[in-house]
Amino acid sequence: MRAPDFWQKPSLQAQLLAPLGALYGFSVALKARLANPFDPGIPVICVGNLTAGGSGKTPIALAIADMLRAVGHKPYFLTRGYGGSEHGPALASRGHSADVVGDEALLLARAAPTIVARDRAAGARLAKEKGATVLVMDDGHQNFNLRKNLSLVVVDAQTGFGNGFQIPAGPLREPVAQGLARADAVVLVGHGSPNLAGFPGPVLRAHLVVDGSAFADRPVFAFAGIGRPEKFIASLETSGAKVIGSCFFADHHPYSEDEILELKAIAGDAVLVTTEKDFVRLSIAGREGIKVLKVSARFDDAVVLERLLDSALPKP
Repeated sequence: MRAPDFWQKPSLQAQLLAPLGALYGFSVALKARLANPFDPGIPVICVGNLTAGGSGKTPIALAIADMLRAVGHKPYFLTRGYGGSEHGPALASRGHSADVVGDEALLLARAAPTIVARDRAAGARLAKEKGATVLVMDDGHQNFNLRKNLSLVVVDAQTGFGNGFQIPAGPLREPVAQGLARADAVVLVGHGSPNLAGFPGPVLRAHLVVDGSAFADRPVFAFAGIGRPEKFIASLETSGAKVIGSCFFADHHPYSEDEILELKAIAGDAVLVTTEKDFVRLSIAGREGIKVLKVSARFDDAVVLERLLDSALPKP
């Protein structure tokens, strides 16, 4: 689904839905209180957030896996596989399709071994059996099945927590103070200073680095099915691309062959470009002629993150 516009500002709709949102947040607190987390015997680094979609978790998780490899660890990603039919635990591979393991799993699997599991404890067992020395959870701050050595909450610094209400009244999965009480550190992605409810821990700053030089001064037609597609368009424009048109779909949208053919026809002579997460959802034939805007995360204070990781991990 696309996030409704009223999630970003106070409105009568949000006020009317607020009681349902309060129940949603209470359910998360109840799960946390009743949880009996499984200890997989290897460290677990959780990269989560407090809102529905679009905060930049996946680039942050990829950057952390790179840092872990650099000091001799063998990281495995652990993800629910949202949008896929696979319940797992199963090892995702490039041979899978997004409708089986989900687009995030396919994107992560390009960088490190990735386990898809609705039951995170079962996924952790499989990762350990296969030789993982550390698990990186892409999402999972509201999942309490695993004991976590380090919990990082990723926040889009520009949009923050939207209208401050919980789903379905707003974008929050739980109250800000409640979620941050379980966090070891916050990662602000981009520019902005959202209200972190007096969070006393480390606050890191990261930025998404766009590799868009191939699109500079070229006419492009952009399409995406992600949480915040306007960020994608802004990145293209920052790269110097001339965006002549765009088409947005629901988050994790499964593209049909007819849709891709129509997009190619609309783009005409312009470069048809999409995100990495959208690209992996396309068929092999559908990818022909479509370019990808690649994005990575860079930390302003990487040394602070290295210390946090070091404190949570045994020496390899």
